[in-house]
Formats: sequence, C-alpha cells, structure tokens
Amino acid sequence: MSNTGGRRKPPTIHDVAREAGVSRGTVSRVLNGGHYVSPSAAEAVNAAIRKTGYVVNRHARSLITGRSDSIGFLLTEPQEKLFEDPNFNVLLRGCTQALAAHDIPLLLMVAGTEDERRRITRYITAGHVDGVLLVSSHSGNPVAQELREAGIPLVQCGKPMAPGSKVSYVAADDRDGARDMVRHLLSLGRRRIGVVTGPLDTPGGVDRLAGYKEVLGEAGVEIDERLIVSGDYSRASGETGAERLLAQAPDMDAVFVASDLMAQGALAALRRAGRRVPEDVAVGGFDDSAAATEAVPALTTIRQPYDRISAEMVRVLLAQIGGEDPAAVILPTDLVRREST
Repeated sequence: MSNTGGRRKPPTIHDVAREAGVSRGTVSRVLNGGHYVSPSAAEAVNAAIRKTGYVVNRHARSLITGRSDSIGFLLTEPQEKLFEDPNFNVLLRGCTQALAAHDIPLLLMVAGTEDERRRITRYITAGHVDGVLLVSSHSGNPVAQELREAGIPLVQCGKPMAPGSKVSYVAADDRDGARDMVRHLLSLGRRRIGVVTGPLDTPGGVDRLAGYKEVLGEAGVEIDERLIVSGDYSRASGETGAERLLAQAPDMDAVFVASDLMAQGALAALRRAGRRVPEDVAVGGFDDSAAATEAVPALTTIRQPYDRISAEMVRVLLAQIGGEDPAAVILPTDLVRREST
C-alpha cells in the first residue's frame, strides 16, 4: 500500500548532508559550533538546512554534547514582585530576545523562599540548564555562591555584595546615577533633600545612598539623618517612607526616591499631605521604568539601560559557557527630566 497520503517525514541530518554534498560528520560539526569546517562547507550546510527545513533535535544533541541548550532566568524574590515591579519584566523580555537570536530558549524560575531556592538549586545543578541569569540577589542569599561553587555558568544583574566575589555581573552605575539626580535637585535651589533608599542589603540600595551622601557633602550641605529612610523598592514602602520623611522633616523641599515604583507611592503620600509637586517638594526617581511615565506628575528619573543590561548579561553568560573567565560590566545611566522637578 502506498504511503503517499501519509504525513511527510521530517528532514534528517542525512538529508542535509546529501543536499549540501558533504559528509554527515561535517553537518554535525556545523551544528555544534562549526569547528574544523571550511567556510564554503559551512555555507553549503546552512543553505541545505534552510532548503530542507531541518530542525535540530535538541534532545538528541544534548545526549551528545552534555548540554541542555537552554538558559535559566532566576528571580530570587517573592513571586508577586515579578508582576508588581516593571523592571523584572523588562529584563526578562530583553534576555528572551537576546537568546532568541542564538535559538536558545529561556526558562523562568522564581525562588522567593528558602525552600524554593533549595529546590531550584538542585534542579539547576542537575544539568537542566546550561547557565543562569540571576536577578535580585540580596546579601545573605547563598544562591549565587552555591551555583558558582557547583561550576554553573552564572551572570548576576547588579553587583555582588560580597567583596572579592568571582561571580560575573552586569550593572548600571547606581552611585553615579544617584549623584546626577542629587546634583539636579541642588541645581533647582533645593537644600532639604530627603531620600527613600532601596534595600540596604542590596548593592543598588547601598550605592544609591552613597551617591546621595557624596553630592550633599561636596555641596557643603549637612547630612541630616532625619531626611534618610529606607524602602524595599515596593510602591507601599515609598508611600510609607515619604510619610516618615514628612513627619521627621516637615521642611523637606525635595526627595530622591531610589526607584520609580517607590516614587509613585511617595507622590501619593505628598498629595495626601497637601504638598504640591514640584512647587513644594521636587521628586526624583530611579530606573525610568513604566512607573515613571505613568506617575502624575511624570517623574524626573535616572534611566537604567535595560536593553543593554539584558544583552550584556546574555553575551557574558554565553561567553562563560564557551569557556571564558567571569567578567564584570558597569553601564552608564542618564538623567531624564520630566514634570516632577
């Protein structure tokens, strides 16, 4: 009986080799990085792949190479942060797009509790992903060091807290961004400048507070501890932080809030207290996320180059998977002026 009416079999590596006029081994070498293959042979193989519609069998290749051909995006924060904080989604989208150019899928993993971190660490070290893009690692969070010690290629978003850490990272220049914002507020004639910091067990929280203090010191403005409160990057903590600042320093005429989402909360607290923005209190944020343009008034803020951060995280991780040493990349920020100052 004829099978012409049945489903056509998918093309195989043998079909590609026949179409390209090369050996099966040459096709295999092209698929696994192109080592020891002449440019003309590689071009012929790639043309044959396009013509035949051949699709790599990732499972079969993983058995040969020992790789999973996938990357993990690990968020070590409570799951609700993924939906509340727009920065995480921007990073996730950017990393997904950067890996798509290499035909590598991204696996999202969220580990907000100690039990979740243990389970996911076991999963990763069992070889289910070839490397990890780690986002939001607080001090005291052992995931980065555990994965590093297990030999898992890893790139962290943001500087490690531990001095001398050998974990690769990509970060915006938090300290310099904070310096730019406080200089801007001073240039407006503001002198009672409050700050709602990020979490002080994160490098971004520490560096943004350091930049604030440095510029005030350089300008000869006395640092008043009543003008410093801490937040956790959530909108609620920005609202609570601004309320505390108004109670402790009612003469505050500006506030630097260390994330746009917190700054939205601070704006709500200022409105409730009858303070006009920017006439009575100028407000500056950090990130240039969607929260900045959605705020009323729109936020003056510090732009983090999230597209470049994502692309660099993927580049550094793939280089590390390929055998290169850990690397550190720090990217510049920009001041974006809007209606809140």
